[in-house]
Amino acid sequence: MALITDAKARSVAPGALAVPHGGVTGLTLLPSASQKGQGKWVLRYVSPVTGKRRNAGLGTYPEVGIALVGKLAREMREQIASGQDPLEAKAAERAKPKTPTFQEAAEQLHGELKPGWKNPKHAQQWINTLTQYAFPLVGSLPIDQLQPRHIADVLRPIWLDKAETASRVKQRVHAVMAWGWAHGFNQANPVDVVTHLLPLQPGKSVRQEHQPAMPWAKLPSFVKAELAGAGEYEVTRNALLFLILNASRSGEVRGMTWAEVDLGEKLWTIPAARMKTKQPHRVPLSEQSVRLLKRLEGHHDELVFPAVQARSVMSDMTLTALLRRVNAPSSTPGRIATAHGFRSSFRDWCSEQGYARDLAERALAHTVKDKVEAAYHRTDLLEQRRPMMQAWADFVHPSMKKTKKSASPHDA
Repeated sequence: MALITDAKARSVAPGALAVPHGGVTGLTLLPSASQKGQGKWVLRYVSPVTGKRRNAGLGTYPEVGIALVGKLAREMREQIASGQDPLEAKAAERAKPKTPTFQEAAEQLHGELKPGWKNPKHAQQWINTLTQYAFPLVGSLPIDQLQPRHIADVLRPIWLDKAETASRVKQRVHAVMAWGWAHGFNQANPVDVVTHLLPLQPGKSVRQEHQPAMPWAKLPSFVKAELAGAGEYEVTRNALLFLILNASRSGEVRGMTWAEVDLGEKLWTIPAARMKTKQPHRVPLSEQSVRLLKRLEGHHDELVFPAVQARSVMSDMTLTALLRRVNAPSSTPGRIATAHGFRSSFRDWCSEQGYARDLAERALAHTVKDKVEAAYHRTDLLEQRRPMMQAWADFVHPSMKKTKKSASPHDA
């Protein structure tokens, strides 16, 4: 059959019979009911899926020309030959959700993860790193178009100079791409192979920056000069002293409530919800800690060390500001000691005094990473830790200790 020509198509009368295209089986031009030389292209076929006859519209003439409609119809015939119904395939494609850009995917994932983060600051940092480093380069790209080279372009400027930051960005980009893969938007995660396009980073042990810590030998003089004389209403100084006495994390002390304290048993029990490890932690309180708490008892109904103005949880910057004001020394040149660093001071002291590693690690509420070893850790060694914590308190705050000699790790 001869291929229809433009001359013939333009001369088709309104309401005339369908005119075969001539180049593809079943493709015809249905003339307009009112306009000469106009019509609608229709491909008639039998669905390989249902076995029923179907009509697929391919646009109007002359907007869709003879050559173009022939190409479209041949593609549909190829689909039919492969066992697909073109109309069903088109409907399925329309039903697919629109592929998001990287920024849209990241913001969607951030919204889904946010309720699970305890710390709003961490939640904001998560999206901030992507906003700063990733969005300017790949934020507008659909995630199914991202290739390893795109991710390498994001990481390369900070890969060596800001290795820790680069690691966080890489992890978060990986999470976004994994989210896209899980939702069917992309078929691979380019972050998995991006290191092949980047230079080798220094080892983590070389580049890891620890929290500046005060040398343990300097603690007694620091406590005596800056904290020992704190009045009962000096909440920040008392909180820092309590943190040092118990080698606790800042958040554990700042969020401490009276309901967690048993002064009679000399015990502070931190619930799992407030612990980094998601496990409850019992702290044996030294005589110094008990006396400090008794001085503060009755001042506040719920929090032991509330923010002075709001009577809410003290900001994590409050202790930092105090340490800066008193120029707290650290073993890191040019750096002020941090609140978290006192845990390192305690750990070093334990080693120097010969205390068992297990006792020191339990006191710090560190998790046991080795699964076999963890299986045997059935107790928190509370009573074994008690004399160690008393000895630590006697060391850092001797002016407050009783005259009775504290136990040492070598006492029988």
